[in-house]
Amino acid sequence: MDWNGKVVFLTGASSGIGEGLAFALARKGATLGLLARRKDELMRIAREIEAEGGTAWTFPCDVTDPECVQDAADSLRRDFGQIDILIANAGIGGNNEETRRLEPEAVRQVVDINLLGAVNSVHAVLPDMVERGSGHLVAISSLAGFRGLPRSAAYCASKAGMTALFESIRLDVQHKGIDVTIIQPGFIKTPLTSGRDAKMPYLMELDDAIPKFISAIEKRKKFAAFPWQLATLVRSALVFPAFLYDHIAGRARYRE
Repeated sequence: MDWNGKVVFLTGASSGIGEGLAFALARKGATLGLLARRKDELMRIAREIEAEGGTAWTFPCDVTDPECVQDAADSLRRDFGQIDILIANAGIGGNNEETRRLEPEAVRQVVDINLLGAVNSVHAVLPDMVERGSGHLVAISSLAGFRGLPRSAAYCASKAGMTALFESIRLDVQHKGIDVTIIQPGFIKTPLTSGRDAKMPYLMELDDAIPKFISAIEKRKKFAAFPWQLATLVRSALVFPAFLYDHIAGRARYRE
């Protein structure tokens, strides 16, 4: 895949996986529309990309605001003609007491950002892709979307919903020239996983994970899950009877 001239709309671009993807794709020649809430961080990333000869437009925006996301997408299309790839990456972990107590507002925030934020992003780009007969939607979901995990109800629900959302979209657009890729990573060393006392299994360095994201996009995979060791364990758990899964998963402490 030749990234030169490709216009990529990337949400959650101000840190972690989003920041890593932004730099990697810019170095491959992609034109980037970077969307996130933190303006200062977006500007820093854009300046560094442009210092290396890349092109990056910034859109300080809350992904839960559909009008703001739509305006950002419209602006990117006005400047560059079209959006070739959406990478719906914006997300939070909800790793706090309020969310674990299932306080409605805390859970709503996780679902609004992780799931409805992805809906807002798709809505802003998909009609134009369908009209052109080409485009690529990429969901950054999680292995946490396969089955429920301790102290992770809101996060698991949001990621399970995201996976189902994009798979359903893929069925709707598969004959319209639109590719849909769902990427389900495990634990990656980012601000989302920082500050935890418990050991996270098969924790990946960000620099090791980014090429796997890019490879999945370039190959237009329908699903990509990694690291393979953890992905194999998680997939295997799908066939566990409930009593066995509860016994094993109930002992997990990596959200502490």
